[in-house]
Amino acid sequence: MLPPSAPLLKVALLGRCPRCGVGKLFDGVLDVRARCSVCDLDLRGDDSGDGAAVFGIFIVGTIVVALAFIVEFRFAPPLWVHAIVWPVITVPLTIAVIRPVKALLVALQYRYRTIGMGL
Repeated sequence: MLPPSAPLLKVALLGRCPRCGVGKLFDGVLDVRARCSVCDLDLRGDDSGDGAAVFGIFIVGTIVVALAFIVEFRFAPPLWVHAIVWPVITVPLTIAVIRPVKALLVALQYRYRTIGMGL
């Protein structure tokens, strides 16, 4: 029998442990903790790889490029305005997108691993 798991949406949006849904998943901004402080789940083997970064690039890239085109064609600001505005928007937006996607990928990896692989 598989161990219980927390709701995926809660884990993804709040950055919580995929088993108990209470302990923090991240140690810092994007580093996954070694163990859950509440249920002691070993998280060292759970890695989202580059999946979260790829999804983040697709999502944030689409939003920022669309907004840059809208601003350019509607307001026609000088180039230096683009150089200042878009990095300020892109970096926090990227972190805001990658963090829940990474938590979701770790939770999915926990939920669907087989019993013989270290449970």
